[in-house]
Amino acid sequence: MPKHAFVLLFSAGLLTGAGSANAFDLTSQTFKNKGALVDAQVYNGFGCKGQNISPQLSWTKPPKGTKSFVVTTYDPDAPTGSGWWHWVVWNIPASVTSLPAGAGKADGAALPAGAVQGKTDFGTPGYGGPCPPPGKPHHYIFTVTALKVDKLDAPADATAALVGFMTNANSLGKASIVGTYRRSK
Repeated sequence: MPKHAFVLLFSAGLLTGAGSANAFDLTSQTFKNKGALVDAQVYNGFGCKGQNISPQLSWTKPPKGTKSFVVTTYDPDAPTGSGWWHWVVWNIPASVTSLPAGAGKADGAALPAGAVQGKTDFGTPGYGGPCPPPGKPHHYIFTVTALKVDKLDAPADATAALVGFMTNANSLGKASIVGTYRRSK
């Protein structure tokens, strides 16, 4: 598939199942798909003054055979050459279909039993909210991936890249929504 066709399909939600009544779907009560994230979700540090509260996320209709989930948040617009990982949680039991707002606290106390929360590109575990350089808006891709395994055998200090490799090797399907944030100063 040509790259531009993939981008068009992803943007339209056709690869994530967004909008299909029978497809794996991810939604949030905190923000609308392609809508703005607010100060409650924004990082508190690096010159940003948000509350750093992870948004509420819910998913429905995971693929048959799902044994666990991974949740990630990624900013492809970060000026790093490799994007920026804002959240990575794995070993979420298949019986779980949502995470409440604030589940991404660094101590992991609000996560389901057995879930592991890795370090973000801020260098700490837990949710790290938006904090882009001033200027153009950035896109924050929240993804839930259904896995064919009960657990990923990744250490708690695994990088998001390692968890991503293991996730993609065991994926049954993914659902994503996108939040945006623009820092004015």
